[in-house]
Amino acid sequence: METQVVVLGGGPGGYAAAFLAADLGMRVVLVDAEPRLGGVCLLRGCIPSKALLHVAKAMAEARHLADWGVSYAAPSIAIDRLRGQKDKIIAALSGGLKQLVAKRNVQVIHAKGSFADSTTLRLTPMGQGGTIPETIRFEHCIVAVGSSPTRIPAFDLPTPRIMDSTGALELADVPESLLVVGGGYIGLEMGTVYAALGSRVTVVEMTEGLLPGADRDLVKPLQKSLEKQFAAIHLSTKVVSIVDKKKEIEVVLEGAEKQTLRFSRVLLSVGRKPNSAGIGLENTKARIDAKGFIQVDRRQRTDDPHILAIGDVAGEPMLAHKAAHEGKIAVESLHGDPVEFAPRAIPAVVFTDPEIAWAGLTETQAKQQDVAYESAVFPWAASGRALAVGRTEGLTKWLIDPKSGRLLGCGIVGAGAGDLIGEAVLALEMSCVARDLTDTIHPHPTLCETLGAAAEVFFGTATDIYRPRRAAR
Repeated sequence: METQVVVLGGGPGGYAAAFLAADLGMRVVLVDAEPRLGGVCLLRGCIPSKALLHVAKAMAEARHLADWGVSYAAPSIAIDRLRGQKDKIIAALSGGLKQLVAKRNVQVIHAKGSFADSTTLRLTPMGQGGTIPETIRFEHCIVAVGSSPTRIPAFDLPTPRIMDSTGALELADVPESLLVVGGGYIGLEMGTVYAALGSRVTVVEMTEGLLPGADRDLVKPLQKSLEKQFAAIHLSTKVVSIVDKKKEIEVVLEGAEKQTLRFSRVLLSVGRKPNSAGIGLENTKARIDAKGFIQVDRRQRTDDPHILAIGDVAGEPMLAHKAAHEGKIAVESLHGDPVEFAPRAIPAVVFTDPEIAWAGLTETQAKQQDVAYESAVFPWAASGRALAVGRTEGLTKWLIDPKSGRLLGCGIVGAGAGDLIGEAVLALEMSCVARDLTDTIHPHPTLCETLGAAAEVFFGTATDIYRPRRAAR
């Protein structure tokens, strides 16, 4: 087979690239080893986890109504129906992609692809039936093979009681107790789900705080909430050993003191690694860095003129929306458009309860890079909407250049923070100044008002709180 463009990988970045290429009139073949399109995000990541987190959130909101005098009986959980509803959502979205593939005349081949050389992809059938070509010759290939959970060889025991994020999302059962190894966003999100369903969840994190890299003032309200949801949180603690005791997993933890605990299941969520190995890149001119990422320029081009790379395999942050944007940049590059991947802000969201979201420069980064900034924080305790819905634990924060007033970054913790961050991303991308936010009329009463109110704090003129302007950092 010969074609103009091959996209290797059918995740959010891959199908976004394939669809745009087809829309621009290119001949496109999409090669993916999965029997269904969607990649990790749709099949084993973003979508199923958020579906389950929706259930956890609804259960938490029902409990919160007790403060208003409205009480419900303890929930009865039909795990098969819960799992079935999750799978139904995945099937609906995957089916939608199949229809879009047909409408755009994108040819999909379900096979494993590896490079024989810079213009030839060798295909290996995945046992899904049908006849496929042995090779595809192409003018350009966009590599979008994603990432996989990082495995720890010493803890990789042959038992279903030790899971990665994929296994956790299969929801085989609701264990009586669950140890989550890793206090990053995946571990905390899955811990939230299992705690809501009735598991006693314990989290172990090697560093001194949850969500390393996120600003501490954003993490603090979340940690306070998780301390109520989880059985225990062990910080500055590492797992020394894991032993399969058949009916339980015995774990030795080493922190302020050494302790031996037993759990029904263990979830290992210590990060992800790019899937750059085993796809024949050594047969091309594309280069891989020490972390396994394919090296690309701002137009997503590798050192091989025939090969581009996008998404998790092309560098951090490993986020679906970043992959999709890079996929479009790669295709527009091939189309000859004057584009490059140079965003001012890539939003990140942790879908716990409360949610945390940030975009642009964080305070942690500003301090590390010695960037002058002023922090303008509006506490949700002063928000009428937050009071009305009983979610006053949140805050909205802007980092602002003290001289020019230009917005540098935004952080939000609270209910629906992931939806609120969109306005901040647009403001940062447009190089807005704080005055642009204060001059924008936000609807009342809403939580999005807090974005404008935080900008007012910068000027020391916030209506709903008295907070004189602070000196810049």
